[in-house]
Amino acid sequence: MKEIQSDTALRLQVVASGMHLSRQFGRTWREIEAEGIHIDRRVEIGLEGNSSIANLNSVGRGLKGFGIALAELKPEIVVLLGDRFELFAPAVAALMLQIPIAHIHGGEVTEGAIDDSVRHAITKMASLHFPATEFYRRRIVQMGEDPDRVFNFGAPGLDQIYRSAALSRSQLEDELGCTLETPVALVTYHPVTRNAKSAGGEVRSLLAAIEKSGIKAVFTMANADAQGLLINDRLKKACAERPDRFKWIPHLGHRRYLSCLSHLAVMVGNSSSGLTEAPSFQLPVVNIGDRQQGRVRAPNVIDVSCTQAAIEKGIKKALTKRFRTSLHGMLNPYDRYGDGRTSERIKNVLRDVQITQGFLKKRFHDEE
Repeated sequence: MKEIQSDTALRLQVVASGMHLSRQFGRTWREIEAEGIHIDRRVEIGLEGNSSIANLNSVGRGLKGFGIALAELKPEIVVLLGDRFELFAPAVAALMLQIPIAHIHGGEVTEGAIDDSVRHAITKMASLHFPATEFYRRRIVQMGEDPDRVFNFGAPGLDQIYRSAALSRSQLEDELGCTLETPVALVTYHPVTRNAKSAGGEVRSLLAAIEKSGIKAVFTMANADAQGLLINDRLKKACAERPDRFKWIPHLGHRRYLSCLSHLAVMVGNSSSGLTEAPSFQLPVVNIGDRQQGRVRAPNVIDVSCTQAAIEKGIKKALTKRFRTSLHGMLNPYDRYGDGRTSERIKNVLRDVQITQGFLKKRFHDEE
């Protein structure tokens, strides 16, 4: 957004929605404005993560709200990032209003989440594609998309690693309210939406494994998928019962989050961040279950099943000197150029693309 904002040939319009507007999830729209970015419209969709039917209703509300917002703003192109289910709303609204879509992070696979289907559906609605690896670029072409409209520049979220100074170790200790002498884990666990009734047992296994491992842990909030509230309630309760070892920090913000990746000993959970950002810090990741199954991985990722014994074993391996040493010099597969300019490259394509009358017409590209 800042790259678009700084280019006089482009005009940025921002629509904030979903968890950004939720009090429960920290009202992070304020962080957008704090960065000097004006929010042109807010689309309230009532996203609270209670259940699948509640999230379905949120998509319905979002479709109407985004339809009104886009009809009023009249953008020439809509940029969407990722695979969250609520992205269906702006994607369908743009499709019906005949506004081209540029999609970031397409072509990926997450077999344990409905995000997989959402992502591929948006790919077929989009006219421009910015996948994060060459493997994903080829997959989008395999789905019939025109290779001339598919650009692999890497993951734009990694640019902030190059542009933001991390907190020092002592500063982070003050921010977190704990020392980092004993190994501290960063823990984020999201619902596995292909198995929506499993969250209770999974959280029990996760907490038992961390307890038994003897490590400290900083827990962040689960997202707004169905059963996200259940996970958050269990984690908050565990932190309240063990304040000497466990810290509940629902929203770290990007600077504190990247500082945790820099200074903490291990990441535990099933967040995509373990596959995309963590490799840049050579941070060991214990990836639980199949939520991220199918995504490109670096050697820092230790895949384990969602049982107490498997998670314990994964944490033990991640903390060994041998494993940590093996990660020295490791490259991040999502950081193609390693220069923090992925966002600039995406912006340049958005600026230079010719949106002609036939731009929305998509032919199915058959590979020979």
